[in-house]
Amino acid sequence: MQHAPQGPLTGLRIVEISGLGPTPFTAQLFADMGAEVIRIARPNSAGAENHVLGMENDPLDRGRDVLELDLKNPEHHAIARRLILRADALIEGMRPGAMERLGLGPEDFPENPALVYGRMTGWGQNGPLAHRAGHDINYLALSGALGAIGTAETPVVPLNLVGDFGGGTMYLAFGMMTALWSARTSGRGQVVDAAITDGVASLLGMIHGMAGNGLWSDRRGENMIDGGIPWYGTYACADGGHMAIGPLEPKFWAELQRLMGFAEGELPDRADKTRWPALRAALAARFAEKTRDEWAAILEPSDACATPVLMLSEAVHHPHNVARGAYLEHEGMVQPAPAPKLSLTPGAIGPGSTRNRIPPEEALSRWQA
Repeated sequence: MQHAPQGPLTGLRIVEISGLGPTPFTAQLFADMGAEVIRIARPNSAGAENHVLGMENDPLDRGRDVLELDLKNPEHHAIARRLILRADALIEGMRPGAMERLGLGPEDFPENPALVYGRMTGWGQNGPLAHRAGHDINYLALSGALGAIGTAETPVVPLNLVGDFGGGTMYLAFGMMTALWSARTSGRGQVVDAAITDGVASLLGMIHGMAGNGLWSDRRGENMIDGGIPWYGTYACADGGHMAIGPLEPKFWAELQRLMGFAEGELPDRADKTRWPALRAALAARFAEKTRDEWAAILEPSDACATPVLMLSEAVHHPHNVARGAYLEHEGMVQPAPAPKLSLTPGAIGPGSTRNRIPPEEALSRWQA
């Protein structure tokens, strides 16, 4: 019998309805911290939905086993219902109303009044677009985030980190934890309606604040942290690699200039916006004189706020990431380690595996009523 590792969430039982992107990531975060998660997946679905992306081994699937059920089959439906009645929480990412049509919606479990029902969608459970299809890029576009990221010429897609995983997973996980905390004292669970568009809007709080104070322009490439200022951005090096710099504070800016070999007063005054093109050109020319790694050796050990732009394959070997244990090998693949790091009850990858199909009797026996 598989058991979750000892962690801060040991004893927490979660049913995960197999889904794509933010829902398996949410389940992974809970499992990494010791919660026992059982995934319910369609029969012959490879135990996950991310096979549509061509992945046979997905880090988001780690730490829990799979119970394959056809939820439209009365016998399988009854098994799923019994399991959910024994759970503390449920995670699902279907379109609004889909779980209700299956008879497994939030109102279908009065015998488990403390159940926290975590719902992950792009548009939310209500609103004009609630029943429309969409993906990360669409949610970013509507929230205003995509329009703020990129060059002056075109928006740039920030992978699916900002939408699916930032505005989606992180807000679903946080919402579920707040609801679980509330249920400890009230005995009443609740529905967590996590919409990616809502989460991304929340992530943009500081940017809206800057805009409200007249410190943000809707024109990309003109703002402090969107690459608009010459001392916050990336520069190409002699070998085609890049360095990222961000010395916003004057003392860090002075350190960068010194280490790059600029004499005091040699660079155009950065307080004069009309001189920014000349300042950018001077920095670009100097960075082009050395390779990325040569500049990294000079700048990275300082407070110049300058770091090499690493590729994924390089990041896992960087000394800082190695010292932090940011990556580990699991099931023959290097992947991110559980995060964040807790001092007394650190997370760990559990023994479960979505490659492991468990029979209904085992799933039910794990969680005795």
